Amino acid sequence: MPEGHSVHRIARQFARNFQGRTVAASSPQGRFSEGASLLSGRTLLGARAVGKQMFLEFEGDLWLRVHLGLYGAWDFSGEILVDSTIASANGRMGQTNQRGTVLEDQAIMDAAGENSLASIGAPRKARVHVRMSEQTKGLAEDDAEWPPPIVGQVRLRLLTDSTCADLRGPTACQVQTSDEMAASVAKLGPDPLVDDPAVGEERFVSVVARKPTAIGLLLMDQAVISGIGNVYRAEMLFRARQNPHTPGREVPTATVRELWRDWVRLLSIGVETGQMMTMDDLDPESYRRAMASRDDRHWVYHRAGLPCRVCGTAILLEEAAGRKLYWCPKCQA
Repeated sequence: MPEGHSVHRIARQFARNFQGRTVAASSPQGRFSEGASLLSGRTLLGARAVGKQMFLEFEGDLWLRVHLGLYGAWDFSGEILVDSTIASANGRMGQTNQRGTVLEDQAIMDAAGENSLASIGAPRKARVHVRMSEQTKGLAEDDAEWPPPIVGQVRLRLLTDSTCADLRGPTACQVQTSDEMAASVAKLGPDPLVDDPAVGEERFVSVVARKPTAIGLLLMDQAVISGIGNVYRAEMLFRARQNPHTPGREVPTATVRELWRDWVRLLSIGVETGQMMTMDDLDPESYRRAMASRDDRHWVYHRAGLPCRVCGTAILLEEAAGRKLYWCPKCQA
């Protein structure tokens, strides 16, 4: 499942390439024909991410709500305008791969094709075809024709005179009014990039204080806090030295506040760099190594059976509500 930083980057990509432009919408697959007809010919006014959901605003009091889920994907083609804060491509959104976006030699890229956007300078256009999804690892390619041919089951195509976005396999794809969009957002927990951080902190603390549910599950509950997925959940709990099985109402208030403030920091880093970087105070070489390899980027995630980087105890892997949970039984006792 894509985590919040990736969805914010996709929303910024839409804002950069589609905002203020008239959009032709169609549903080649046919499953979203009615919704596409409502959007087609309208100007896209803005793009907004809240947690793991994205909302595109169109003139005429219409919003497009998209939740990619495990299998959804955006394919962008055409002139992709990128800068230091915008992802023009995500290979696997949940792992924040950025493919086809870094155009300078200083890009840090790993064997899986991930790279950091930190080296990108002024905005520029690139004529590319890129994939933004959870599962796909496709690289950017030069467009052979315009508009690009329909490939596979495209639920929705959004097209301007220079940029195309094809949506495949989303969990949710829905046209809403402003009131309906507001109701959808109201169901979501606070997002540090949407809500005032101080207000969001109080809201998060007050909810956790009432819950008997384990804190490791609460962090994944999008009605409690928005945007956190499996990677950030494991890393934040380790960074706080918090046992994931402790009921929320039994977690010290200071620790709950620490978790929120850590999410504020980590989400900003993820949006800016395109990577779920969760290790601090690295020297330049260690930082570059971490940006180039997931194995050097995290404290506990994906390290089952390996020694804890702090105490040497083997990292545990459990299943919690159908998702993998990594934690250190000593540091997080």
